[in-house]
Amino acid sequence: QPQGDPDREYRSDSGGSGFVVSADGYVVTNHHVIEGATKLRVRLEERYYDATIKGTDPATDLALLKIEAGRPLTFLPLGDSDRMRQGDYVMAIGNPFGLDSTVTSGIVSAKGRHIGQGPYDNFIQTDASINPGNSGGPLINLRGEVVGLNTAIASNSGGNDGIGFSIPINIAMSV
Repeated sequence: QPQGDPDREYRSDSGGSGFVVSADGYVVTNHHVIEGATKLRVRLEERYYDATIKGTDPATDLALLKIEAGRPLTFLPLGDSDRMRQGDYVMAIGNPFGLDSTVTSGIVSAKGRHIGQGPYDNFIQTDASINPGNSGGPLINLRGEVVGLNTAIASNSGGNDGIGFSIPINIAMSV
């Protein structure tokens, strides 16, 4: 807590990305996107929904949220990240720097990358632009299927240097 009045409440807003994985409102994102949050809201189509945490796994940096939309939701189909190959085209979708619904494209540079992020250090590397705020968003193949969960970047500047990392969707869904 910052120095000053110990009875004063401090508020900080932050954001990230995520995606709906079921018609009944389950949303997947990164653990680091929601870590320490006291209130979670998910925005879909310019509407906000309160979210509850259904599960988190800091070791894999995954979180599962639930929203009650009052209607069946459109959700993204899941692909098979084990079938991906180096050179496959992919798109990263998210909210980098608070810019809603940003889509970037690139190729899979490598699979099974180890970047020192924990016991499940097994990432898809892509040159699709991934920036702060993209965390938790989907990495999508050309069939429109989610094959990864955008999680990290390798950068000297703090922004995109053309090296992004996603958790393979097969690992995410097994967790």
